[in-house]
Amino acid sequence: MGDFNLALVIVAIVVCVLVFVFNVYLLVNYQHPDDANQAYFPKFVVVLGLSVAAISILMLPADVANRQACRHAIYNGACSLTLPMKDLWLAIYIADAVLVFFVIPFAMFYYEGDQDKSVGKRVKSALLWVVTTGIVCALVLGILYGLIGKVDFTVRHLSSSTTSFPSSWSFTSGQQCIGSSSHQCSAYLAPASAEKTWTMRATFPEYVVALATVVGSVLFTIFGGVGIACLPLGLIFSFIRRPKAVITRSQYIKEATELGKKARELKKAADALHQEERGGAKGRKWRKNVKAVEKELLQLEEDVNLLEEMYPQGEKAETTWALTVLGYLAKLVLGVLGLIVSVAWVAHIVIYLLINPPLSPFLNEVFIKLDDLWGLLGTVAFAFFCFYLLLAVIAGAMMLGLKLVFITIHPMKWGATLMNSFLFNVGLILLCSISVIQFCATAFGYYAQATAAQEIFGHTLESLRGIKYLYKYNVFQIAFVALAGLTFVYYAAFGWRRKKPSGRFQLSS
Repeated sequence: MGDFNLALVIVAIVVCVLVFVFNVYLLVNYQHPDDANQAYFPKFVVVLGLSVAAISILMLPADVANRQACRHAIYNGACSLTLPMKDLWLAIYIADAVLVFFVIPFAMFYYEGDQDKSVGKRVKSALLWVVTTGIVCALVLGILYGLIGKVDFTVRHLSSSTTSFPSSWSFTSGQQCIGSSSHQCSAYLAPASAEKTWTMRATFPEYVVALATVVGSVLFTIFGGVGIACLPLGLIFSFIRRPKAVITRSQYIKEATELGKKARELKKAADALHQEERGGAKGRKWRKNVKAVEKELLQLEEDVNLLEEMYPQGEKAETTWALTVLGYLAKLVLGVLGLIVSVAWVAHIVIYLLINPPLSPFLNEVFIKLDDLWGLLGTVAFAFFCFYLLLAVIAGAMMLGLKLVFITIHPMKWGATLMNSFLFNVGLILLCSISVIQFCATAFGYYAQATAAQEIFGHTLESLRGIKYLYKYNVFQIAFVALAGLTFVYYAAFGWRRKKPSGRFQLSS
């Protein structure tokens, strides 16, 4: 079979099947009972989007493993029977962009359409919004590609003198090549005039991926920078703020009565808003009230869960309380481990990306040594760090989404997640996954060298006209580290405190 890595192909097929099955499992268990046996198209989009996001994250370790299949080839062209990674990268990210900017918005507009309208009218309304968005995006992409869709590569013309073939080799560590007078190779003494800029037209798929990466990088920098700190610290401080003991029955009855009254108030408010919607009064005030009711409902659900934790009921109340205590202990352990990974990530960014030249390859060297111990051990560790970064993005989005009033809250709850919330979160994950891969390809450039991902994200993207300066001056990396530091300071100052009631519907003190 030559250099054809049959095992890698089999692993890739098996992983894709497992990812699809796992995403179906998540959909079935997270979906709201109201969406059971209906909304099949949004469900298909959710499973497809989650699968594309997971596969895109796993493709970078697969790209590294695919490169290692050619490690014994004498020259690059001798290894031509491995996976066509560059074509696969472009395909997966074009699919990512189509899902984020067209398919998911259509599914959300269709799902959130007026239920009293016919299916045809809902499809027509959703298509109108999507087609309008598509026309605007196509015009912007076409204009930008026509004007600045070029890649500028800076090259240097190197030349050196020749010498007769020696009878004995006299090169040492101080004199490694011709040009011993300056202890430097003659080819590197070329003047500044020897540098030239080669301009090439980027392919349109690569340009679409590049622009989608920039859009995702803005969100990734904000959410990832906050999430890399709040993900482990949130778990640790959740353990610190845990309920220490169960409450008495009389206190439970008092709190349950209050929550019942607030639930009835919310139902009346929701019914009134539904009547206004039927009457066509869907103005700014109506939308503001809908968001207020959604926020109060979330707070009420949190209060109910807290009350259930503090007063477990049933024949196995003691077992339930023991499981609650073990759950908080697990959060502490995961938080400590996550904190170690987060510190390693931030340290690696500073050591390897922000300091020029890098002080050390750091995690790159760790992955290489793990590969020496066992062929796929370093690849597995590499995949874990990439997935952790995506989890940090999700954690940061959840934290900021609950804090900023202009971001719609789309919570993910086990057995109570509506399809519009599913679609919103899948779109966010897809958009940020592009930037996560680009960030990992840059941060682990030494380990992922000579891969198709580095060719796309490490050369073309960082040399694209108009965009290259964002990567040349490490704008996203600096902002990422700065936000991580600010979030750490915030949690150190306020994270240990028990949350005070912030909404109108709260547990009484």
